[in-house]
Amino acid sequence: MSASFSSSRRAIGLVLSAALGLSPVAAFAQQQRPAQRPAQQPAQQPAQPPAGQGQQAGPTVVQVKPEPSQTNWTKVCGKDQAANKEICYTTRDFVSDQGQPVLAVAIYDVKGDPNKIVRFLMPLGLLLTPGIRFGVDNAQPVSGRYAICFPNGCFAESQIKDDFINAMKKGTNLNVSVQNQGAREVSFQIPLADFAKGFDGAPIDPKVLEEQQKQLQDELAKRQEELRQRLGGSGANAAPGAMPAPGAAPAPGAPAIPPKP
Repeated sequence: MSASFSSSRRAIGLVLSAALGLSPVAAFAQQQRPAQRPAQQPAQQPAQPPAGQGQQAGPTVVQVKPEPSQTNWTKVCGKDQAANKEICYTTRDFVSDQGQPVLAVAIYDVKGDPNKIVRFLMPLGLLLTPGIRFGVDNAQPVSGRYAICFPNGCFAESQIKDDFINAMKKGTNLNVSVQNQGAREVSFQIPLADFAKGFDGAPIDPKVLEEQQKQLQDELAKRQEELRQRLGGSGANAAPGAMPAPGAAPAPGAPAIPPKP
């Protein structure tokens, strides 16, 4: 692996590895397998209906917005020496209206491979066995499965092809549907603005990437300190577990060519 690509992956994984308290390489060296039980308390769990009330007609929609410190989708490229192939991933973090990290998305594109890999870093508190379903706007959704969970979030992934990428470039939202602990559907609405620009554009310079990650770390530290002060110090230790850590690259420590689902 080239030095520049290694530097990029280390920089883009700083926040995630720090939040999880794990080495990115060690974390993703574990065998990926579908989890069989729900994760911890959800970051955003819709209120349960009163007793006797019928099941809701449609999913609860959770709108997210791009992480403010990220001006665009981030593209990182390099060469995997083991497979002797060029690989790029295009990624972005998304937050709630209050600025709290909610989820992250990354698209892995291996040169010469018609299949791409999409990976999501999802909140806790969701049923894992049903997996996820995702689609652009009103298109037929694609199924994905959870691969692994950490204390601050779970990774889900699926294979996609060029037609799905093209739909993302032209679409407005990427809708990701999951089930909460009450088996009710929740749909995260991810804006796709500027995705085409990021996916088709030039990869980011590693030095610029490192500076962006430093700014993101500083902003997260500031938010955590503000929360600690508001809670009088009582909730400081619990705060990081309320939402998954942001994942500027949802799998920076994974093998350069992600395992096939």
